[in-house]
Order: sequence, then structure tokens, then C-alpha cells
Amino acid sequence: MQKNLVIVESPAKAKTIEKFLGKDYKVLSSYGHIRDLKKKSFSIDIEKDFAPTYEISSDKKEVVKNLQAEAAKADTVWLASDEDREGEAIAWHLYEVLKLNPEHTKRIVFHEITKNAILKAIDNPRDIDMNLVNAQQARRVLDRIVGFELSPVLWKKVRPALSAGRVQSVAVRLIVEREREVNAFESEASYRVIAIFLVPDKDGKMVEMKAELNRRLKTKEEAEQFLEQCKTAKFKIENIAVKPTKKSPAAPFTTSTLQQEAARKLSFTVAQTMMLAQKLYEAGLITYMRTDSVNLSEYAIADSKQTITNMMGERYVQTRHFTTKTKGAQEAHEAIRPTYIENESVSAGAQEKRLYDLIWKRTIASQMADAELEKTTATISISNSGDHFTAVGEVITFDGFLRIYRESYDDDNEQEDESRLLPPLAKGQDLVNQNISATERFTQRPPRYTEASLVRKLEELGIGRPSTYAPTISTIQQREYVVKGEKPGEERPYNVLLLKNGTLTQTVQTEIAGAEKAKLMPTDTGIVVNDFLTEFFPNILNYNFTANIEKEFDEIADGEKEWNSIMHNFYTDFHPLVESTLAIKGKQKVGERILGEEPGTGLPVSVKIGRFGPMVQIGNTESEEKPRFSRLTKDLSMETITLEQALDLFKLPRTLGEYEDKEVTIGTGRFGPYVRHDDKYFSLPKTADPMSVTLDEAIALIEEKREAEKQKHIKQFEEDAEMLILNGRYGPYISYKKKNYKIPQNIVPQDLSLQACLDLIKLQTEKAETAPAKRRKAAAKKK
Repeated sequence: MQKNLVIVESPAKAKTIEKFLGKDYKVLSSYGHIRDLKKKSFSIDIEKDFAPTYEISSDKKEVVKNLQAEAAKADTVWLASDEDREGEAIAWHLYEVLKLNPEHTKRIVFHEITKNAILKAIDNPRDIDMNLVNAQQARRVLDRIVGFELSPVLWKKVRPALSAGRVQSVAVRLIVEREREVNAFESEASYRVIAIFLVPDKDGKMVEMKAELNRRLKTKEEAEQFLEQCKTAKFKIENIAVKPTKKSPAAPFTTSTLQQEAARKLSFTVAQTMMLAQKLYEAGLITYMRTDSVNLSEYAIADSKQTITNMMGERYVQTRHFTTKTKGAQEAHEAIRPTYIENESVSAGAQEKRLYDLIWKRTIASQMADAELEKTTATISISNSGDHFTAVGEVITFDGFLRIYRESYDDDNEQEDESRLLPPLAKGQDLVNQNISATERFTQRPPRYTEASLVRKLEELGIGRPSTYAPTISTIQQREYVVKGEKPGEERPYNVLLLKNGTLTQTVQTEIAGAEKAKLMPTDTGIVVNDFLTEFFPNILNYNFTANIEKEFDEIADGEKEWNSIMHNFYTDFHPLVESTLAIKGKQKVGERILGEEPGTGLPVSVKIGRFGPMVQIGNTESEEKPRFSRLTKDLSMETITLEQALDLFKLPRTLGEYEDKEVTIGTGRFGPYVRHDDKYFSLPKTADPMSVTLDEAIALIEEKREAEKQKHIKQFEEDAEMLILNGRYGPYISYKKKNYKIPQNIVPQDLSLQACLDLIKLQTEKAETAPAKRRKAAAKKK
């Protein structure tokens, strides 16, 4: 009989821990939660104090069976799932399902997977914390109530197959509101005035010095008037202020700041960051990755100090103790840091290495000295004006933490670099002006959210917790309430006035304004669902209400409140709202917008959400003539579509003519505009306008697609129509019964017979079936 069985939630974590424990310990994985609320039923008994009904999922039955058998053999079972609420719930479910003996079961937690941490945890076991378990149960039950009761309302009032979630709905609201701010924004123009002066440097060589007028000029006329004034003006250094400044490093990473910085610096999605961080944690390379604490242990601070001293000297050391300021912080253990700070790099995958490097640099920088800078501001007077120019220079006198790490910001592109040194200047010095320009600039609309900036906003509002940010952002995109995409921007003209050698000239230049990449934008369905929920369920969409719910979960975790009473208070207000909303009858469809009337017929033209998404409707069900429908193309939105644009949709399909005695038409469908010929569909390029495509252009597209299809088909067999030899992205391959098989490089695809193809398929199938057994055998030998 084995003495000890350790159960963790992931195989990678099990593998790492097993290395630190002796032969008396066996480490197995539960592969996450072994049971959950039933998928297809409500699973909550309202009458019995909101008691949940759990079931073991079909894919976990074999895992549970194996764990039960191993637990029966062990003297002691150690439940070693993660230290947060989710991990505590996993431990409790294991305890319940495996029917473990309390006298022989111990709960251990650690925030890093190192030998010292594991052994220390075994020396200090504790009981399962039912307060943490109940906090997790409360979140799960409340979210199930909201999802199961709200979704049928959306099916009936908006569109079938929709769903609603508590935190997700609030995230969608933020994105919808920002989109409306963007659409409502009206840009205002002003003129930014920049002067270039010629000043001698320390060697007497004339160099350019840039200075900016202390205010923006509102109109072109005002800018012209000012530049005319400057023709006869004299410029003099009125004052020089030299001010030493310091920059301090940011705190070590929490979950949200890691997600934000990895998005900015590494272009990782929030989900990708968490997946890579999980791998680093389970490999024992970083501390636990779901935390909102910025605290570092005394060991980590001492280790950082030693590492900095060895690398850069004592001048660069400045130990710091950071405190958490996040609204409703819960996992107050330690910030995300390398487990062994002396390890500047680690052996891992390429992406994991990049994330580790970011974590290492941020941790080290947090314990380094301030950067010291000297900022020089020169005020330049204008002899015939009350205005003045300002020249600013900044130089780093001691790099401090900047030697290792610079924090990024969402609006980096708007931040001007002032890290330049001004030439030697003296008060009262006359300046020679080379030129002065007044450039028309425009106020910038609010930026749409990125995944990183949305996480920051949710954290600011106290909505969600470290473990919920990534799944929330993934869910709203999977449900197609939000898309991550880009806006190409629009060409915008702007004026440039230039005063040079006493002559004032004007030019009109162009720029691309409003271009955005990887931004979160609401879909029409997302907007309609948001508006409906905001109107009928204001609390669910209320930021303070959602943040207060999170606080109540924290109070349950701290043992200050009973989870059942919180459920009762919520349900008492929520359920009647659901029933009253279902009972409301209205002629107009939720989200429907009347655009006007069709010329000639006078029939109403409206836009609304249909069964398969947003669409335009001409007519109504009450008239004798059946209403006509057309889907919205991807470039149109229900919020902004005009009557003219809606009517244009009904100009398709267009008949262009005939080709090969078959009609050629242009139509539009779910995936955009297309050419149809001989019952085959050919997607139009994104740049093509379906209203102006000619017959010749359509024929060229048909022939191009046919040629591409020919190139793809290398060979097929009359004896077996399912056997195809095709050309793929990575070279020729066999396609047979919806499965693909490689063709070795030394074989000419055209020479293959049907029998040769079958032989290759058999060989590769047998190889695939024996591979897992060989890997297990190799692993056993290695052990």
C-alpha cells in the first residue's frame, strides 16, 4: 500500500511536483473540476435554500474511478489544487466525490511550485476552507440563475439561441457605450504652432531647437494673423528652469497588469497570456498567476537585491514594499514573479520565454533605484505678443530601473518623446528663427477598447476578479456580441501654414484618421441585447450593482456572510422582473428601427434583428404583399444605416449577362457579396463594389477560381470517388473519407495508383495507433 496520494488539477503540475517528493508519494491529476452543475438543466433547488445539484461529467468518470482506486490504497490523501476559490472548490468536490476519510485527508496550498514551497505546505496542512468553497458556489449559482432565467427572455424578445451572463453583459455594455461615444464624437480643429530656432551648440555649431507656442489657435484666420505678427517679431530667452525629476518603477505584476502589459509589449491576447502563464507556473518557473496582490515575499526581495547587485552594482538597488490598491482585492498572497529570481532566462517554449522575460524584468525593476532625470524648460518671449514659445528638453542623468524595463501605455502613440537635450542657453539670449509652422490638428475621439484596456476598466470598476477577466473577454467574442477587428480610417485633409524667410505659404496635406487595430467593437446583436437588458434589467447592467455583488462574494470568502442569504436577496428582486418582462406584449420587435418609406410603394423600411442576424425589411406582416428581407453586409450597422443604404441592399441580386449559356448574377449572403454562375458561388474580393462589378470582371473571377481549383486537384480515381490527391498549403496530400494523409517527399503524387494510396493510408493509420503506446513505454523507461 502506498503511503501518500497527492491530487492536483493538471498533469503538468503533477509532473513538476512529483520531482520534489520521494517514492512514498504518488501524484495524480483530476484534470480540473471533476463535477459541475448539470449542463442542460437548472440544477438549483430554489425551495431548498438554492441547493445546487452536481453531476460528474462523462469525460471525468474514468478519472474519478482511477482516483477512487488510488485513494483507497493510500494512507493519506493530500488535496493540492490551487490556492484560490476555484482551487478550493476543486478540493472540496474531490473530497465529496471520492468519499475521503477526514482523518486521512489533508489540504495543502502553495503559491509557487518549488521544493521548499511543497515541503513547507506538507508540514503545514489545513482543512478545506468552506468559506472559499461557498464563495465559488455563490458565483456559480448566481451566474446559473442569471443565465438560465435571462436567456429564454432573449429567445422570445430578441432572437433564438441567445444567452446572457452577469459579468459578460456588463463588459458588453462598456463596449457598446464606447462605440456610441465614438460615433457621436465631433472632431474640433485647432492650430498647433511650432517654431524652429537656430542656436549654437557647445562647439559653436548652429543646431535646430524646437519650441511650441503656449496655446493652440482656434481658427485658420487666427493662425494667419499670429504668423503675420511673427514676421516682424524678435525672440528672446525670457527664462530657463532646470528641474531634477525622478521616475519610479511600476509594482510587480498582478493578473490584470500582466494581461495588459503582455498585450501592449508582446501582442498577446488575454487568453493567450493566461495559458502561457499557467504553463510557466505548472513548470515551477513563476508564482501563482491569478492574483491581485503586488506584494513580494521577503525572500523574493532579498533575492532581487542580490541579483541586481551582482548584475549592476549596489547603486541600482532600492528595495520596495508595494501595497495593493485594487478595489476589492482578494488573493492577497504575492505578486506574479519568477520562482528563482536569479534565473534571467529559462528553458521553455518560445512564447513562454517571452512572457517569462517580461515577468523577470518587471520584478527586478520593481526593486531597483529610481531613474534620475533633469528637465530643462526654456521660455521664449515674442516682442510684439503676449504669447510665448516653450522649449523642453529632458536628459537621463541616472538610468536606474530604466536600464531593465520601461512600462508601456495604451496611448503610447499619443505620447511625445521629450528625451532630448537642449543646446546651451542663456537668459536674455536673442534667437534666430528659421521657420514657424501652424499645423491644423484635430481633437481625438475616445479610443475603442483593446482587450488590455477593457481588463483595466473592469478592474477599476471592481467588476470580476483575476480568474474571470480572460473567460469574460473570450465569452463575449464567442457569443458574437463583440468582435475584435480593425477600422481602416478615413483620409482627412489638413492645413499647414509656414512662415519662412519672411514669406507665409499655405499647403493642404492629407492623413489617415481614425485607423484602429485589434479593437473590440459591438455587433448589432450585442447592441440590441445590451439595450434590451439595460431597459428591462437595469440592475444586471449596473456597474455598481455588479461590483457590490463581487464585494458580497468577498464577504462570503471571509466568513462574514452566508451565501444562501445573498442568493435569496438577489432572486427575490430578479425573478419577478423576468416574469413581468416575458408577459410584456409589443408590436414592434426589440431593437427595430424605422428608416422611412420605400419610394413608389410607400411601404415601411425598417432594420431589426432576425433569426439569422441583422436585416432590413420592406413592408410588414399586416399588408397583403409579403414583406421583403435583405441581410446587412459587414460594413453596415443597424445603428448607423440610412434609408438609402438599406434600399441599395435590395438592388441585389443583379443580373450581369450570360457566360457559357448560363446566367451570371451578383448577390449577397451571410458572408458578403458573391458571383453566382452555374449554381456555383464565388466570393467577391473585399475591395470590389457589388453594385459596379461588370460581366467581364465576374468572368475573370470565375476563371481564376476554376484555375485555382484545377491546381488543387492533382488526381482522382473513377473506382473510388472519395479518394483524391490534392495540392495543399504544405504540399501534396491524400484526402480520403474526410481525413488527410501525408505523401512522402520521395513519391511523385501523379504516379500513385489507388492501391498505393490505400497502402499509404494503412501505414500512417497503424503508425498513429502505435505512437501513444511507444511514448508511454519510453516515458516508463525514463522513470
